[in-house]
Amino acid sequence: MLNIDLHCHSNVSDGVLPPAEVAARAAANGVQALALTDHDDVGGLAEAGQVAATLGMAFIPGVEISVTWHGKTVHIVGLRIDPAHPELVTGLQTIRNGRIERARRMGDDLRLSGIDGAYEGAYDYAANKQMVGRTHFARWLVDRGHAPDIRTAFRRYLTPGHPGYVEHEWTTLENAVGWIRASGGMAVIAHPGRYPFDAREQHRLLDAFRALGGEGIEVITGSHHPSEYGKWADLARAFGLKASRGADFHAPGEGVDIGRLPALPHFCQPVWQGWPELQQLSLDAA
Repeated sequence: MLNIDLHCHSNVSDGVLPPAEVAARAAANGVQALALTDHDDVGGLAEAGQVAATLGMAFIPGVEISVTWHGKTVHIVGLRIDPAHPELVTGLQTIRNGRIERARRMGDDLRLSGIDGAYEGAYDYAANKQMVGRTHFARWLVDRGHAPDIRTAFRRYLTPGHPGYVEHEWTTLENAVGWIRASGGMAVIAHPGRYPFDAREQHRLLDAFRALGGEGIEVITGSHHPSEYGKWADLARAFGLKASRGADFHAPGEGVDIGRLPALPHFCQPVWQGWPELQQLSLDAA
């Protein structure tokens, strides 16, 4: 089986490592094909792609787009995109424009709860100052002793009903899928098990996504518990969607490392089936 990882982040969004180091780490971990999928930004793709080529690793240009669907945040990954496509570039910029305003409101909310300096701290953690996000707040909260780890920081402060979480309107599902498809890419629902939807809402999301031209969902991901893999594999098959695999790597020691995931279930149709950039890898593996 090829070791393919189609979801990871650099410090262009909320990862810790620069894009070059993300690609180098992936290659060192045995990844043969990698997609860098920073949130709402494609600024790291050229650097990561150059390193991947040097190390003999196939590189898939990607992005993870923030969406509001039925009042909840959903993330849509775009794979094999053209990062210079004008419609995609303009759309991503509109999303980034709202991020700093949201971060300021998050800092204000934490201050009202007795935690001062959160916005300034999160801002300092962000290498890309347009992309201050919840993960930067979570790292600051952990380092200041407000939580023992990133997961607890999210659960205690940065999720609905807790200090530090503020409602924000991202782009629409229609826009996100449309931008990805216009740029020649494939749209994939990221970590579907993370969203606070019941079974009926999950099915509505999958139906709406497929109707817009979406093609895949992440089945094996570092954001899913292993007990969830079978459920999402079954739903992918039931809804006629292809299956993706990605660690959702952000930093060493935070969650699953790049390329350290089990294989897709044998009955899933992989999103990468038929991709020409992987044909030589398949021949070499054979």
